[in-house]
Amino acid sequence: MIGPDKICAVVAAAGAESMWRQLVSAAKESRTIELRLDWLADDQEISRFLAKLAGKPPNATMLATCRRRSAGGRYRGSIAKQLVHLTDALRAGCAWYDLEVESASLCPPELLDVVLGQGRRLVSAHFFKAMPPSLSKVAAKLERDKPDGVKIAARCDSLRECRKLADFGRKRKNLIVIPMGDIALPARILGLRENNGFAYAPVENATAPGQVDLHELREVYRAASLSQKTRVYGVIGNPIGHSLSPELHNAGFAARDMDAIYLPFLIERLADFVESIHPLGIKGFSVTIPHKERILDHLAGCDPLARQIGAVNTVAVRGDGKLYGYNTDYVGVLETLKKRVRLRGSRVLIVGAGGAARAVAFALAKAGASVCICARRQKKARVIAQAVGGTLVDWDRLPHEFFDAIVNATPVGMHPLTDASPLEARDLNCRLVFDTIYRPRMTKLLQLAERRGIETVSGVEMFVAQGVAQWEIWTRKRAPVEAMRRAVFAALRNEEKLQKTK
Repeated sequence: MIGPDKICAVVAAAGAESMWRQLVSAAKESRTIELRLDWLADDQEISRFLAKLAGKPPNATMLATCRRRSAGGRYRGSIAKQLVHLTDALRAGCAWYDLEVESASLCPPELLDVVLGQGRRLVSAHFFKAMPPSLSKVAAKLERDKPDGVKIAARCDSLRECRKLADFGRKRKNLIVIPMGDIALPARILGLRENNGFAYAPVENATAPGQVDLHELREVYRAASLSQKTRVYGVIGNPIGHSLSPELHNAGFAARDMDAIYLPFLIERLADFVESIHPLGIKGFSVTIPHKERILDHLAGCDPLARQIGAVNTVAVRGDGKLYGYNTDYVGVLETLKKRVRLRGSRVLIVGAGGAARAVAFALAKAGASVCICARRQKKARVIAQAVGGTLVDWDRLPHEFFDAIVNATPVGMHPLTDASPLEARDLNCRLVFDTIYRPRMTKLLQLAERRGIETVSGVEMFVAQGVAQWEIWTRKRAPVEAMRRAVFAALRNEEKLQKTK
């Protein structure tokens, strides 16, 4: 509706030079660009940027936004000055301007026609705290003066609210609906499947909660090619921001040229996700903390091994819409450890008592290892130990025990809380330490082990192995393992480089 590309690159910076640099970058990836003038430090920086824009506008459809603070923007000036900047932006080459309803309602339509008549008007309303009680009333207010387009951006605290907003937007031709918030991230992307779908993607600085940056949206998710035929997969968990599963699985789809997408779903209420599977067209999903055991209640069937383990990390949605569960963590553990340890007859300590710990325990027991469990949750640890014929080990006994290997199956030390470790250095009396966490590659636990001269194994190998098994369950094709592995390692290397520059 606004420009030739549904993905609108968002340019936002405090200085005119940084703003221009972002604009040049944006023009390489999208022909629809929003200029967030309100992010510039002051009126002088706005004027400086627009003067440069007028001299060399890019070959793109540009939307100028100078949102005032009362509407969730950053501009501190008056409405009169806001209109001046938008007028200058139109003269500099912008075809559209976004005027928030707070300002638009205080300006007579005749004035806007005189001052900004050369541009196309998008009137917007933003609800950063919650979904408005009546979307129809909001739309009616926005459409009152017959603008060229209207936009409603609203915080969504559940997938149900995301669906409600999307359903409302589907009924109106010139309406853009934008779900906001971390829970809404996948809905933002899936909205591009609609005829009037539109998504804002920042070049560098996110301007609203739940945005995905431009490069990631285009390269990792291949969102520009989404359609109603695109098969949807994802990972559910809480937290979920650390997951590199989207890089892993989307790389596989790209390598096999498949029309499919894999998205991260931050899920607080499992029932909310289950209710959304059919409406969103989800064909399969990964399961991580804390839903690996809870998901069992929603399955129509389960692989016998996964049922025995009592935890599921992979779900396939069959043609009848029913859910079937599997556990590929089991595969990942064996693929990782059997290359380094002779498991039969070895004594292995597992730290943790959750779904991941159960999978590790069953894998090691089946391979002939003597399994020991150590966890804060003694009751759950005892259940796992009994299920695999293992033994419990008290925390205060660890400095006096020896193991062939120690496996961390807890989230302690996972990004972003990377300074934490589930064990102290004195507890590491073993030949090998394996941390199932893969982000970061070198966790605090592995650092402690390395200083003591103990062999270390990152969770990356397990992560790739279990993900490959998931991919093949869903697609029933051979996975492009190397392409998937390269994508994960590239993401981790980029992250490590960024950490070093901070």
